[in-house]
This record gives sequence, structure tokens and C-alpha cells, in this order.
Amino acid sequence: MDIIKPTEPQIILPDDIDPRWDWSRPIPSPGRTAVDFEERVDFRRLHRYRTGRARQALANSSLGAILCFDNNNIRYLTSSVIGEWSRDKICRYTLFTGNSEPYLWDFGSAAAHHRLFAPWLEQDHCHAGMLGLRGSVSEKAGLFKKAAKQIADLLRHEGVADLPLGVDVIEPPMFFALQAEGLHVVDAQQVMLDAREIKSMDEIILLNQAASMVDGAYHLIAENLKPGVRENDMVALANKFLYEQGSDDVEAINAVSGERCSPHPHNFTDRMYRPGDQAFFDIIQSFMGYRTCYYRTLNVGLQTPGQVDAYKQAREWIDNAIALVKPGVTTDKIAAVWPKAEEFGFASEMEAFGLQFGHGLGMALHERPIISRLVSFDHPFELKEGMVFALETYCPAMDGSGAARIEEEVVVTADGCKVITLFPAQELFVANRY
Repeated sequence: MDIIKPTEPQIILPDDIDPRWDWSRPIPSPGRTAVDFEERVDFRRLHRYRTGRARQALANSSLGAILCFDNNNIRYLTSSVIGEWSRDKICRYTLFTGNSEPYLWDFGSAAAHHRLFAPWLEQDHCHAGMLGLRGSVSEKAGLFKKAAKQIADLLRHEGVADLPLGVDVIEPPMFFALQAEGLHVVDAQQVMLDAREIKSMDEIILLNQAASMVDGAYHLIAENLKPGVRENDMVALANKFLYEQGSDDVEAINAVSGERCSPHPHNFTDRMYRPGDQAFFDIIQSFMGYRTCYYRTLNVGLQTPGQVDAYKQAREWIDNAIALVKPGVTTDKIAAVWPKAEEFGFASEMEAFGLQFGHGLGMALHERPIISRLVSFDHPFELKEGMVFALETYCPAMDGSGAARIEEEVVVTADGCKVITLFPAQELFVANRY
């Protein structure tokens, strides 16, 4: 059993981009606007921190450069974003060698926009770029070949063409075009996850602000969760509220109720709520690129003993996990306090994956660490100060009347953790009680 430890730093980040925090103080949730009388999030410091972490992770690897098509990695490296529509198009990319600032190829006029409005990006590093739009443009058009040659020329200019080129996600024609240029293409996602696993205080504040927006969404849901309302009505209500509060992406909202609670379907429908229904929600959204994964369970009007018992059990499992979180603890210790799949009605850990679960949060929904009985015993991972992750538990009601789902987001502090998901969850919440 190998314990996976976070990459040890070999490049010291300047103090101004890695501010230390007094954990005895609350983590701020300062709002969406900048003011002249308080220091809030410093986005230029955040950019320097992220490129510094990536430079450090790259230096610790065997790679000469990283070529990223993953929108999360592109935003982490360049502090640029052009909209969620681009997430699955594989039409933007950035190259980072560690010897200079990132090069960015963006969709059409976005490159010219960056040159005007993103002065932290070097003017001659912002290019218009277009590849295949997932096959819509044929490889025969030559765009992959042209892009691969441009990248190879830059790697030679930067002096790293003879070292492996790391790539996170890629279209096969682009992969083949890079190989045709004589480049040795390998996986870069692990290097980027090395960079992203420890959050600066600016990142933690953004994650906390994102969680505070979901606190408000749950209060709104609780006020409106009544018989006659449907799951999709709650999803629409929460979407509207979150976008009004400044969300840049409501990635998904699960709304699951009644007989749909067990097994968990991970979706929502037009099912109408009825008195006594157990209903759970997961709100996955992003503020300034930083995501939430935040479950709560609420009953409609009243509760049954079986529903209360299920909730108490789910709460015990999550509290036992939270109590273990501190630097130096390994993920196998946390997974061990959760029940085996067979103990709550599933045939295998694979089938129960994601129900008793922990996962890192940042610019992606699933970062390091991943905590699960499926993977953590064979590959335990050591927790470190500055990590942010979600812990989630699930327990079906023994009388078949529903299931309880709870999730808390935690920040690993110097000697423990802070919970940043604050909508009440110690006891089963009954909305609009009769």
C-alpha cells in the first residue's frame, strides 16, 4: 500500500502570492464587488499564484511543457474564460513551458479581446486558434497540422522540444499531428493536479463565496418546497437565484425525491412533491471559476421515523469523517469510517461509488483528493494544509420512504478543518412543517 504524498515544493513562491492565513479568524465571504476600504480577492495575485504553482509542478516533473485543452486548466494558467459553451468544443488551448508566460490560442475574436482587456497576458502570446471542433472540420483542412507545427516551433524556441510534451485532453488528429512533428506526447493532467491541489487564500475565499451563494439557494428552496411544486421547478428557481448572485456556471442541480431517492439517480425530473416526501439536492455551480458540490436533504411538511433514522446515520458517517480531517492524515483512514457497499444495499464498491465519497474542489468538480472505499485503501493520499474538498454520505431509509444525502465542504487548516457549507444540516430539515 503506497501513500501518495503531495509533490514537495522545490521552487519557493514569493510571499506576496502565497499569503498565510490566521486560521483562528473566519474565512471571508466578502461579496462580488471590489472596494477601496477592504482587501478582498486580489485577482492579479491569484494569477501569479496559479502560474507559480504550475511552474513549480512542471519543474518537479520530467516534462518540458504542458499543452492544455481542458477549460479548467486553461483558466488556471491564463485567467481567461470565454463562456461555458466552449467547455466541450476543444477549440481553445494554451502552451506553458515554464520558461515564459503562457501562450494562448482562443476562439476567433476572443484573442483580440484578450489583447485589449487582459494585460496580464503578453500581447504576442495571444493568438486566434481553431482546430476541428470535435471532427466538424475535417483533418484534411490542415488546421491540426498547422497548429502542431506552430507549437513545435515554440517548443524549440523555448529550448524544450526534446523533452516530453504533456497534454491533458486532446482530439486524436491533434495527437497524431504533434507526433508527426517529432514530439513525445504524454499525460499532463497529473502535473496540473499537482499544481491545483493546494489553494491560496484568494482561492479559498472564492470557494467560500461560492458556498455562501448556495446557502442562499437552499434557503430559497426551503421556502418553496411544498406539495404541488415539482423537482424541475426547484432546479429553475435555484438556477435563477444563482445567476442573479453572480454564478458563471450552474453546472448541474440534482433534485431527487420520494421513491426516486433510492437508488440515487443523479438527475432531476418533473416529479411533483407530496406531503412527507424526503427530497435531496446537489447544487454544483461556479463563482469566478471555483465550484461547489453541496448536498442537502429536506423533507416536505413532515417526517417519518425511518427518514429520521436514515438522516441520523448519514450525519454520523459524515461527522466521523470530518473529525479525522487534518494535515498528515491519509485518505484510507477517512474511507474506513464509512460503511461497506453491502451494508447499505449495493453489490460492490463500484456500484456504490460516489455515495460515501470525498473529492477535491477547485476549478473542477473533482480534484485531489478522491476519497472512497473503491480506491483509497490501495492508494491512500496524504492531506495537506490548504486543500479544499467535499465529503458526502448517503443512507436509504429502512422503511423505503426515501434516503438521506448530506455533503459538507471543508478547508484543511493547520490543525484540523473548517466547514464552509453552512445551511443547517445537523438534523433533518423539514420545510414548511404542518
